[in-house]
Amino acid sequence: MAPGHLSVREMREDERPLVLEMLKAGVKDTENRVALHTLTRPPALLLLAAASSGLRFVLASFALALLLPVFLAVAAMKLGLRARWGSLPPPGGLGGPWVAVRSSGDVCGVLALAPGSSAGDGARVTRLSVSRWHRRRGVGRRLLAFAESRARAWAGGMGEPRARLVVPVAVAAWGVAGMLEGCGYQAEGSWGCMGYTLVREFSKDL
Repeated sequence: MAPGHLSVREMREDERPLVLEMLKAGVKDTENRVALHTLTRPPALLLLAAASSGLRFVLASFALALLLPVFLAVAAMKLGLRARWGSLPPPGGLGGPWVAVRSSGDVCGVLALAPGSSAGDGARVTRLSVSRWHRRRGVGRRLLAFAESRARAWAGGMGEPRARLVVPVAVAAWGVAGMLEGCGYQAEGSWGCMGYTLVREFSKDL
């Protein structure tokens, strides 16, 4: 599917269930990799070992004491990721959410934007997901180009000193990071837990 066969428009209310399923599927594709990346860091392994040691005095089963902290940690991490990226944010100052639509009418991607937290921060991508059946066909790049055009228009209308777009990416989403770097974005910051990166932020001056 060529990018020229795609259009981007605001999401209709009847498309909300489909878009939510797309977002949840996108999170599900990366949550296991994020959990594995996080729980194999030395501080996390130390905490899990300490929790297992403590549970051995309470639980009769050694296997249960070993596995329960891991299960709870993975479940908490997955719930956190789904709450953050698996739902639709309320409409912000930049409008949306938007969907990418094929010429056949099939919705194949979703995008949401929000203003930065302070003046000069530009716009932020808060949701960007492509249906697994339409990946590697230019949908992500088309949505990113649309986000850049919206960010430019919003910055001009608000009298912002510069137009800028920031895209947060989970550390395990290597495909998205590669697409952003290919489009001229640079990694500028990150946030995580216990000194280990969970999300990298890519930005571009437009």
